[in-house]
Amino acid sequence: MNQPSRRSSAPSVGEETLRLDVVAGLTAAAVVLPKAMAYATVAGLPVAVGLYTAFIPMLIYALLGASRVLSVSSTATLAILAGTQLGLAVPDSDPGRLVTATATLAALVGAMLLLARLLRLGFVANFISTPVLTGFKAGIGLVIVLDQLPKLLGVHITKQGFFADVLNVVHHIPDTSLMTLGVALATFAVLIGMERLWPHSPAPLVAVGGSIAASWFFGLKALGVSTVGLIPQGFPSLTLPDLSLVEQLVPGALGIALMSFTETIAAGRAFALPRDPPINANRELVATGLANIGGALLGAMPAGGGTSQTAVVRSVGGQSQKASLVTAGAALATMLFLAPLLGLMPHATLAAVVIVYSVGLIQPAEFRAILKVRSMEFRWALIACLGVLVFGTLKGIVVAIIVSMIGLASQTAHPRISVIGRKRGSDELRPLSPEHTDDETFDGLLVVRPEGRLFFVNVQNVAERIGALVRQHQPRVLALDLSRVPDIEYSALQTLMEDEQRLTEQGTEVWLAGLNPGVKETVQHAGFDKRLGRERLLFNARAAVEHYQALYPKGGAASGQG
Repeated sequence: MNQPSRRSSAPSVGEETLRLDVVAGLTAAAVVLPKAMAYATVAGLPVAVGLYTAFIPMLIYALLGASRVLSVSSTATLAILAGTQLGLAVPDSDPGRLVTATATLAALVGAMLLLARLLRLGFVANFISTPVLTGFKAGIGLVIVLDQLPKLLGVHITKQGFFADVLNVVHHIPDTSLMTLGVALATFAVLIGMERLWPHSPAPLVAVGGSIAASWFFGLKALGVSTVGLIPQGFPSLTLPDLSLVEQLVPGALGIALMSFTETIAAGRAFALPRDPPINANRELVATGLANIGGALLGAMPAGGGTSQTAVVRSVGGQSQKASLVTAGAALATMLFLAPLLGLMPHATLAAVVIVYSVGLIQPAEFRAILKVRSMEFRWALIACLGVLVFGTLKGIVVAIIVSMIGLASQTAHPRISVIGRKRGSDELRPLSPEHTDDETFDGLLVVRPEGRLFFVNVQNVAERIGALVRQHQPRVLALDLSRVPDIEYSALQTLMEDEQRLTEQGTEVWLAGLNPGVKETVQHAGFDKRLGRERLLFNARAAVEHYQALYPKGGAASGQG
């Protein structure tokens, strides 16, 4: 008689994946929610706004985003940028107007991200180079740390700019509230100690929970420690943007949208596994755009993907966006049931949380690595950092983009140009260099190889450098090896044609070798090929050398570099 089959007690793959996502979502919530509340204070907003931002944008991105583990809420960079713009729009910090301005700003950020998707501008995320972004974030980190120091000390200063604020904080050190400083130091001890002993631990939750318990038990508010105060309990109310604020908020929203998308793409790509689907930039624009618009209607501040919180999800085994759905659910539960307790939280605790998780924006090791590789890009990083400190966070974005564009223009304006020789005893052609002093050159023949696209930005520089080589070598024939030139723009072609005519009149023939299909087509459309004739259009540099030696067997003898 057959015995009835027994159902296996081992969990299925789907059940195990769900379990991992639930654990990851709850663990991330323990980190994300305290940080989100702290970042709201960076923007000058009530801590409840941080909870709203960890709920609505995270929920929408989880349903639409491409990344399997990206956690979307507020970040340190977005918080300081939003705070700067809101401070300009609502200088008196009127609560009602601040809520409306926040909704308008977040909606504008979302609308700009969607517009960028319609225009297929996903590539714009690459406009800020890594060294410049390193400098920009370092500047942001310094601004945030300085902004939180008065809260650690229990003092108040009037903000006048980074360097003036440094002096003001130093001036107010004698007025420090020792009780407030003690709360801050205790928070630092918990955050730093737990992170070192237990990386990606729920240290923020422990620190916040401990500070709330201490605030209630010891009556810290009565002892002069500033606390968060009343937090609205329940689901956020509907808030509509104010169209009259649009014109004033557009410049700031543009910068915030750029940084939101840049951080989102960077975090998504950083934590993608080989088996994960590729991060599609245009899909991310839609997901983050709708996340910000949805968040705007329900009281959230501008949001984007966060690196540190995504690291938590990945490190504890998160498998899919179900983890973010769990985190969003935890944010909702906190709003509905725990809001009264959160009001007991000291501002010094939030300031300590902000500093611990923002100081990572300052990466001295990254500056050293950049300096070790390229000193010019190290200077770009410093300029971007100083741009934030001198001009402010929003204008600092403009400085960062301008520096990136100048860096790009500098690189494209000075492409590499090599004189080509031949390795002695072989037919290998290569650039002449101090490492290969025995390479051969050819009497009367100068082979020059420019590298990169030739266009109006760099054509004059290239023409002058090649002209200097011609004056130095006085060749009978100048062979331009264009095998490393993928494209030649109209202005560059006109300059090439004019220089060819001038050199011909001076007794130097110009040959073209190794034309790529696109370059060859451009040369043909301009009729330059007919002017040169087939004998001056060579298949590659080696063919140019062979053709020259056939024409001038005595003058084409090889010689050393000299």
